Amino acid sequence: MLNRQQAPDFKQVSTINFIHPEKKVLDNGISVFTIYSGEQDLVRIEFIFDNVNWKSEKPLQAIAVSALINNGTNKLSAKEIAEQIDFYGAFFQTEYVQDQSSVTLYTLNKHLRSVLPIVKDVLSESQFPQQELDIYIQNQKQKLQVNLKKNDILARKEFAHALFGNTAYGVNIQAEHYDGLKREDLVDYFKAAYAPNNCTIIVSGKFDEASFNLLNDAFGKDWEKSNAIKNSFDFAATAKQTIYTEKPEALQSAIRIGQLAINRKHEDFSGLQILNTVLGGYFGSRLMNNIREDKGYTYGIGSGVSSLQQAGYLFIATEVGADVCAAALTEIYKEIEILKTELVGDKELNLVRNYMLGSMLGSLENVFSHADKFKNIYFAGLDYDYYAKYIETVKTITAEELLAMANKYLTTDHFTEVVIGNK
Repeated sequence: MLNRQQAPDFKQVSTINFIHPEKKVLDNGISVFTIYSGEQDLVRIEFIFDNVNWKSEKPLQAIAVSALINNGTNKLSAKEIAEQIDFYGAFFQTEYVQDQSSVTLYTLNKHLRSVLPIVKDVLSESQFPQQELDIYIQNQKQKLQVNLKKNDILARKEFAHALFGNTAYGVNIQAEHYDGLKREDLVDYFKAAYAPNNCTIIVSGKFDEASFNLLNDAFGKDWEKSNAIKNSFDFAATAKQTIYTEKPEALQSAIRIGQLAINRKHEDFSGLQILNTVLGGYFGSRLMNNIREDKGYTYGIGSGVSSLQQAGYLFIATEVGADVCAAALTEIYKEIEILKTELVGDKELNLVRNYMLGSMLGSLENVFSHADKFKNIYFAGLDYDYYAKYIETVKTITAEELLAMANKYLTTDHFTEVVIGNK
């Protein structure tokens, strides 16, 4: 009989199996990576475009194009696009991130013949009507006005700008940037970025040879290429920066601390992820145990390691009571120094190992998540060896290696410290 008073033994994850994609090429040279799962008649098709032609004086071009791309073409109005997609039970979404913009279609496989031409029309013939642009500008300025009153959002903006300056990674968007948006600039950017030679297609779900032929018929021809230049930035570590915006009326202060670091391409990245997990990367982390559980300064605190295509960074973020902000900062730096001077204990390290391996396994819940894992490595120029090395590193890294990692990457004399509120 099962003894419910006794916790089950931990069993470390031994292997994690990834679904590898099959690569094909459309007639016009677009690479198509298919991660096949034939259990359900559902398919996700992602059209991914590198962000290009960065101009610091026009920082909203890519963002606005991504937001407005489905708001009207030569053939269809925004309302007609939405109604036709909805008629087939499909779902259409756009997304902008610092390195890429994407258009994603979810649909039943049996409706591909009907919905793919609609998406092709959007990706090749969008017109960005002035009326839609005017509404977008008005809404975004109102949203910005609200966000600029939120300490956590201000801290994130100031932190990114301090690390990355006036690049796509760090530009500090203001209301005047929206006032400067021009329809002709959006059209120019659309023609430059949304082109077949700047497109990668990733398909996940039920997608057979007949489906590929439909995709090729729709997107493998009659789509004009461009001569766009992919964004490229250089960043260098700086001396310690302290950015403080006082808000006398604030009950809470937003804290964001961190620095430039390595990205996924670097051999130390997996080890740095483990170190980050110990510090603040999960609910049982040291920062949570100290700042939340022991001191009661916050509801939540965490740290992270982010990998961008041309940079990486680590950060610690929290909101604390304004009256304990200084004390919270002291405790954060204390936890960092402990990691740099004392070995992580075996019990804690084994807990982190189990957590990270379990999280990796749990993140592969369906075919779409397998596609997401592929995107992480493909756009970083890596292969599946990356995940094999990650898993091996999690299983075998020593406390001594983590200590060395902490001294190498948690260099507080290069930290940027942002506080919005009172300290």
